[in-house]
Amino acid sequence: MAEWIKSTMEALGYGGIALLMFLENLFPPIPSELIMPLAGFTAHEGRLNFQYVVLAGVLGTMVGTLPWYYAGKILGEPRLRVLADRYGKWLGMSGEDIDRANHWFYRHGNVTVLLCRLVPGVRTVISLPAGISEMPIGSFMLYSTVGTTLWVSLLTYAGYILGSNYELVDQYLAPVSKIVLVVVLLAFGVWLWRKQRSKKQL
Repeated sequence: MAEWIKSTMEALGYGGIALLMFLENLFPPIPSELIMPLAGFTAHEGRLNFQYVVLAGVLGTMVGTLPWYYAGKILGEPRLRVLADRYGKWLGMSGEDIDRANHWFYRHGNVTVLLCRLVPGVRTVISLPAGISEMPIGSFMLYSTVGTTLWVSLLTYAGYILGSNYELVDQYLAPVSKIVLVVVLLAFGVWLWRKQRSKKQL
């Protein structure tokens, strides 16, 4: 994976960065935690401009969010769950991932789109509940762009600072993303428990 990302970036430059980040949103197993730090390292070596690297990453990501947004809007939650459970292994996504993103969205509202762009493991699938709930496309793009710019800038800067050790970003974020997902699931479990308890009291 790392060699393919590197060769694509070397061959296509900024276009390669945009393409990789676009694909990262369509196929979550392609990690932005490796793409953007590598791009930051390339900028550190003077082969690419830092600002253009960030811009390419943001543009590729934003275009990549749209297929999932419209999939949610057109197909709806029940069909998406069936498709995710059936073909999810090819997309790196399951029905549980869709449920998790839905819970984030319905609990925190539109700002969830911004926040989840900063959360590995959730940042891609959050476009689905936004589409399912028919969030206005203007608001979706605004919140997504702000969150994506923060995420891409952070990863690119980390790669720029770390230099040839840019792969450490992915190594450190991988366990962090798992911890975040566990915390999200626990928080949702507590929320469900409180909700059921309040219903029983009524």
